[in-house]
Amino acid sequence: MIDIHNKALQKTITVDRIIKKIEGYSKGPVVVFFSGIHGNETAGVFALYSVLNKINPEDVNGTIYGLTGNIKALKENHRYLKQDLNRIWTVENLEVLESKTKLNPEEEEQVKLFSIIKDIISSYVGPFYFMDLHTTSSRTLPFITINDSIINRKFSQLFPVPIVLGIEEYLNGPLLSYINTLGYVSLGFESGQHEDEHAITCAIAFIYLVLGYINAIPQEKIRDFEVYYNLLKLESLNITDVYEVVHLHSIINGEKFKMYPNFNSFQNVKKGTALAVSNGEELVAERDSVVFMPLYQKRGKDGYFLIRKIKPFFLNLSSVLRRIKADSLLAILPGVSWDTKEKNALVVNLKVAKYLAKPMFHLLGYRNKRLDKTHLKIYNRERISKRKIYRKEKWWFKFSPN
Repeated sequence: MIDIHNKALQKTITVDRIIKKIEGYSKGPVVVFFSGIHGNETAGVFALYSVLNKINPEDVNGTIYGLTGNIKALKENHRYLKQDLNRIWTVENLEVLESKTKLNPEEEEQVKLFSIIKDIISSYVGPFYFMDLHTTSSRTLPFITINDSIINRKFSQLFPVPIVLGIEEYLNGPLLSYINTLGYVSLGFESGQHEDEHAITCAIAFIYLVLGYINAIPQEKIRDFEVYYNLLKLESLNITDVYEVVHLHSIINGEKFKMYPNFNSFQNVKKGTALAVSNGEELVAERDSVVFMPLYQKRGKDGYFLIRKIKPFFLNLSSVLRRIKADSLLAILPGVSWDTKEKNALVVNLKVAKYLAKPMFHLLGYRNKRLDKTHLKIYNRERISKRKIYRKEKWWFKFSPN
């Protein structure tokens, strides 16, 4: 048990790794909410504590989990102590984790979280939903981040907030990227700025909407369901566009980086706009774009992202191409082959297949990629997505109200 303080509320609560587990009286979905994966982001913890302690188990279908992430860092109110807990969830790291004799604080946290995740998945039939609650160091609209699969797109479109996809192509080891390798619906929700009381309010609204959409609690039993929906719609300025990441300035060890002040997430910038200073040199936007998650805190390696809006035509086209598995045709092209017989990844010989453009891979669902000297290995989220377990869910053909 630890005490967690939130400056915006001037309030302290006491929580454990499992904030609360609610087992419903009837079968249904299993939803897992993560909070405090970064120790200076307390809004999600407070939101879960508030919501879960008000729910009547008799109203619940299935099972609801509320988890805290980096307990040690939460206690110190630091993003992390030795290593970013949201950058170490790679298959390679997890394979060697249990054999390590000495763990740093974040690895100790990871072992405990990983054990809970495995236990949940092995104990229930599902369908499973994994939601990771975060806040940002800059001012921002509430928004959703997803790994780009159709099940994630469909579910995220229920919420009246902007959606950003493709971030996994730029970050190595986020928790939800690992969950996506298991094929389950998983969303990241950024509710606002770290110490803004609105961030807690928006996180509460998001939690209730998730519970209602998956029928963990019937919507008619969530008294203010429409109020929560309209709250997020208002806070997001009625922006529900889908964006993709086109640039990340990664901060390397020893780099002296400083973001220029007063940039907000989803702020439009023109080509040439000065954004930050790195080792005395000015960094500028190389194209007309949108600023996303500029860094205004001491810890963190992601200086800023640039994103751009995706036209609905291309979103719809990519859905059609993925549904008919058009990516199967890629393997007949020179320099392209399947990595394994399961056909979850393609290997591209860069000397032969230089003509294959990045947008083509995006359309077909390939985003997470790894590059060596001569080959590109790209992974398809669609081929591992467990679509079948979600197709009977009420939200599958439902879109958010106008």
